[in-house]
Amino acid sequence: QVHLVESGGGSAHAGGSLRLSCAANGTGFNINAIGWYRQAPGKQRELVATVTNGHVTNYAKSAKGRFAISRDNFKNTVSLQMNNLKPEDTGIYYCYAEYLSSRGTLDAWGQGTQVTVSS
Repeated sequence: QVHLVESGGGSAHAGGSLRLSCAANGTGFNINAIGWYRQAPGKQRELVATVTNGHVTNYAKSAKGRFAISRDNFKNTVSLQMNNLKPEDTGIYYCYAEYLSSRGTLDAWGQGTQVTVSS
């Protein structure tokens, strides 16, 4: 079983930057894709950005050009650099991983970290 541990987040003013990091802990797994989703108050959880083990990235339209996702396959970590933040980026950010294990292909979610952007 994979356990995702998030760090980073916090508060920033519009135009500022924040960095999120996530580490996947456990044994006997290979991560296919890993990345970030967010949930704003009163809204559904949505994709922010993901990256595959081949470093193919997928960004939400709102994140393109402002956010950059990167992963370290050896360390099983992923980071999200968020620049030019906007108040609408406010929400709880969840690390997500799709991974292969002896039990097949499974999903894991982190506990979430709060990002608040003030105008």
